[in-house]
Amino acid sequence: MLTFLESKSPYAIGAFRIVVGFLFFCHGTSTLFAWPVAPYSGATADFAAWPSWWAGAIQFIGGLMIMIGLQTRIAAFIGSGSMAVAYFWKHQPDGLTPIQNDGDAAALFCWSLLLLVFIGSGKFALDSVIGKARSAQSTRTEDRVAEPVS
Repeated sequence: MLTFLESKSPYAIGAFRIVVGFLFFCHGTSTLFAWPVAPYSGATADFAAWPSWWAGAIQFIGGLMIMIGLQTRIAAFIGSGSMAVAYFWKHQPDGLTPIQNDGDAAALFCWSLLLLVFIGSGKFALDSVIGKARSAQSTRTEDRVAEPVS
């Protein structure tokens, strides 16, 4: 049973990445575009307003990159850092634990994204498609042997 589960872990990691990326992306679309729902404040962030617009941009772009598996580790690292800042700056002053300070989402995103930094993107990632294409191209290039010039 354990061998079976281990053989399927890249697929589980890929599914985990897609779901976490989608949820992170939805927080960004909510903050920036009030889609699919308006943000908690009821109004979208003004362009370049600190910190709300920047947080929404990180969530929107980072969530999209994580969801499709493009530069997952970098996007997850930036997203995780932004969620750590959000937790300690905005939520921690309101209470010791996430359940007291409404920081559950920030804490979960922070740790979920940090996990993706270490485990990578798993299956169904655009990076693996790009990597295979680059590998095939470099193999074709190496197979060509330069003819000696007389």
